[in-house]
Amino acid sequence: MNRWLIHHEVPSPNWNERKLPLSMVVLHYTGMESGAQALERMCDSTAEVSAHYMIDEDGIVTRLVPEDKRAWHAGRSYWRGVTDINSASIGIELVNPGHEFGYRPFPDAQMQALLPLLADIKNRHAIAPFNVVGHSDIAPARKTDPGELFDLDLLARYQLAQPKPKPRMRLIYDNDGAFYLALERLGYDITDRAAAIRAFERRWRPHRITGEIDSQIGALLFELLISRDLGTD
Repeated sequence: MNRWLIHHEVPSPNWNERKLPLSMVVLHYTGMESGAQALERMCDSTAEVSAHYMIDEDGIVTRLVPEDKRAWHAGRSYWRGVTDINSASIGIELVNPGHEFGYRPFPDAQMQALLPLLADIKNRHAIAPFNVVGHSDIAPARKTDPGELFDLDLLARYQLAQPKPKPRMRLIYDNDGAFYLALERLGYDITDRAAAIRAFERRWRPHRITGEIDSQIGALLFELLISRDLGTD
């Protein structure tokens, strides 16, 4: 870790040992009224929640848990067959009040602090672009963060996340079951099918979130699976 990327160290007691190799980064919003409240909660041993890093809206980066330790940020979650996401991931919390307290765009200073931090993590741990995910991707029935206002396109431009594909056609699957199997193959937990679709839309079509299958998301899913099959993740 390049120490120049970190502005503060505020150790959290909320961690334990990893049980899996590190292969993912999970992006969150704090979903609280202030960054100070979020920091206090992640350092409260009774809260049993933490992350490796928190980035405030002014770009200040705070490290709470060493990367080689298992922070407690993902909760009950699933991605590409992994169920212990905390063991397999680094968690980054972005200060934002979230949908409950006045969701708003992520400031430029915050995003500009995220870029080098994420690049450093991704390069050191050889994390695939498809494995840079939002909390809503890994817990679609429970979470909506970092949400539709988070600029994943910016990350993709710097090759830090999988870019949104440009569908060459509209595509309706033979039946709904085929669509859900394809969505599961991409990585999503499809136990709650409508929630899984909304999570997919929130990431890949954030301007329109319906929870229903249509030809546009069918085409997006098809293109993403092609990228996986070609080994571009």
